[in-house]
Parts: sequence; structure tokens; C-alpha cells
Amino acid sequence: MKLELSNKEQGIYVFQLDKNNYIKFCPERGGVITNWVSDGNEILYFDEKRFKDKTKSIRGGIPILFPICGNLSTSSSVFGYGYSQLPQHGFARDLQWQFSFNENEKSLTLILNESKKTKKYYPFDFELTIEVTLKINCLEFAITIFNKTDNDMPINFGLHPYFNISDFQNLEFIDNPLNCQNQERNIISNTLDELNKFNLGVDLLMYTSGRSSFRDKIFKRQVTLNHPFPFDLGVIWSDPPRRMICLEPWTSPRNSFIDGFRNIMIPSNDNQTFDASIQIKSLK
Repeated sequence: MKLELSNKEQGIYVFQLDKNNYIKFCPERGGVITNWVSDGNEILYFDEKRFKDKTKSIRGGIPILFPICGNLSTSSSVFGYGYSQLPQHGFARDLQWQFSFNENEKSLTLILNESKKTKKYYPFDFELTIEVTLKINCLEFAITIFNKTDNDMPINFGLHPYFNISDFQNLEFIDNPLNCQNQERNIISNTLDELNKFNLGVDLLMYTSGRSSFRDKIFKRQVTLNHPFPFDLGVIWSDPPRRMICLEPWTSPRNSFIDGFRNIMIPSNDNQTFDASIQIKSLK
């Protein structure tokens, strides 16, 4: 078990269980986990060429969504005059994070606090910590968001994992509800009908049981996302021709800060916790 700087130029560290099981992450680019190798297999999709261009958003790895998921349907800030409108998926994925390493627990902790940059968008003092535990064929997340202000603090939270796939026609989705919301058209639709079009690009929101999975028949593996309430919203997103699929746990849908639906309010000097894990199962 070790933690070391892997790529000084890009600011990427490697957190290694052994030579066949490790993750890489970049604190200065939103605390993003860029790579996860499980039993020698690259689980995550990661566009390294795009990552090197800091003028572009990251495509790949596991970006962190906070304090909103998705975007807001307003051109002005929900916090009033003097604040800029929150960007899509919030600001956490664009900021530098701190981190610590616990060798005994075999875990990495990513830490984000309020700053002058966050105060441009969000009038709250907070501490967001994500404890990442690396195991064989499993990645666990324990998230804690602490409100350090004197007022209730609204939050949404999400993870945005990009998974490597062999090809679109080789996938089978399981554990999904009958219906879903097509986020591009803002309509309720049959989940199976929508998933039959994911090679064309989909953006689907589902109210899950707290479990979402897919199987890749060529890679012979099943990826299972466990994300219990209140982290139980699931988004499936594809971006052809990229050979990847996003299976994302969210607490709240788009526009939650405006319509209040599933918006989470953390009382003053209190915290909210979430748990999630990604499990890899061989189908050989």
C-alpha cells in the first residue's frame, strides 16, 4: 500500500494497493479520480488528451458534482445580487482539493473547503470530505458535508463515473426501474426503450432502488453501483462515439435549488453523509 506522485507535470498521484489494483487522482483538477485499475483491468474511461487542455472540461474518470447536479434554469443566481450563477454540476470539479492518506485504513480522503472562489457562487462556509477506500474489485466512497455557517445550507451531491466499455451493442443494463426521465426532452419514458438508443447518445434520470448495474459481454464483467437513499438517483449518460458509459449516483435532480424537489438542507453546524460503492464482478 503506497501513495506517490505519478505525473508531476499533470499533478497526478497514484494510490496503490498492489501492481494490479490502484487508482490515480488529481487534487488540483477537482480531486478527480482519473484511473482505476482493478485486477489489472482499466475500469474507467479517461480522455488524457483532453485532460491536458486545461481550457476544456474533463471527460473521464470520476468528477465530483457539488453543490448542484446538472444545471439551473435561470440566468441569475438563486442567492441574489452579488453572486454569479452556479455552473453546470457546480464548482467542486473545477477547484483544487486537499488530500490525506491513511495507510492503516487503506483509504484516501479528499477535502474541499469554502474559498474566495466558492464565495463568488455560494454564500456558505462548508467542508466536503470524501473518504475513498480501495479494495480488490471494489471502490468505496464515504461522503460527509459539514455546514459551518449559521443558516441552513442547500446542497446536491453527485459522482460522475465514466466506465470503459467494449462497444455499445455488447452492454446489458440491469436493476433499472420501468420508467425514467429523458433529461434532454424532459419527458417520462420507458427505460428499456430509451436504453435501446444509448448508442445514439442518452441522458436518463432514474429513481432507483439504490442499485444500478450493467454487464459488458466482451469484457466479461459486471459493474454495480450501490448508492442507497438519499443518494439513490441514477443517471445514465453516453456520448458517442466515445466507448464509455456514465452510471452516476445523484442526490437530487436538475433544478433542485429552484423547485425544491429533493433539495437537501443541512442545518447550521450539522452535516449530511452519503455512501456509495462500485463493485466489479468477473463474468468469466
